[in-house]
Amino acid sequence: MHKMLITAVAIMISVAAIAQKQLVWFDVGLKAQYGATGLFNSAIADSPDVDYIISKGYSFGGKVGINFGYNGLAIDIMTSTATQEFDNVMDNENSNPKVDYKSLDLYLLYRNAKNLGYFEIGPKFSFVNSVEYTDELGSARNVDADYNTNFISGVVGFGANVIGTDGAFSGILGLRFEYGFTDAVSDVGAEAAAPVYNPAVYVDGLQSTNPIFAGLVFEINWGIGAFAVAQCGGRPKFIMF
Repeated sequence: MHKMLITAVAIMISVAAIAQKQLVWFDVGLKAQYGATGLFNSAIADSPDVDYIISKGYSFGGKVGINFGYNGLAIDIMTSTATQEFDNVMDNENSNPKVDYKSLDLYLLYRNAKNLGYFEIGPKFSFVNSVEYTDELGSARNVDADYNTNFISGVVGFGANVIGTDGAFSGILGLRFEYGFTDAVSDVGAEAAAPVYNPAVYVDGLQSTNPIFAGLVFEINWGIGAFAVAQCGGRPKFIMF
């Protein structure tokens, strides 16, 4: 009797699940990323006087996911701190100059999540809060005017679930790559030879300075719920996970 009752309950649950057609489901999360950052300029890369030093940066913030089955839109809002350090090849006595910049970043990414993994692609809109330049003597100064207040980057990422296996809760570890499509340096900064402030670097003309990032990203997600409607018709209703 107990087995028959359990079987009947299981069948009713399965039928109820099938009878509901999920329209869209939502999740929220906390995110952090860490990796290599930089301000790529082809003139600096080709210069015999200045070398790039691999620099690091980090970001943290939150995410809202709007999902349709395995596909969806991931909206990330993150606070970022990044650095680009340079090596003046001809100067071995002083410290290395560097640029430190902070921004508020908005990501709008298409995400496909299937088989406990994901792939994402889309734009990032960065709103620069502050930029500081430290010269060879270790003297730092604010150079906000030398940089544009916002720029746009392209983002590609992928990863896999490392905690949890369902939509209710999951921890995801992945890789993310970003490249700035717009020049980070303003017209004022170009005249001052930012970001290295060495006009000799630009003997062949000014080049665009593009922010870049490549590193690890970790997120913890919680499923909120879904809008669903009975297959036989009716109004959609929100079902909490």
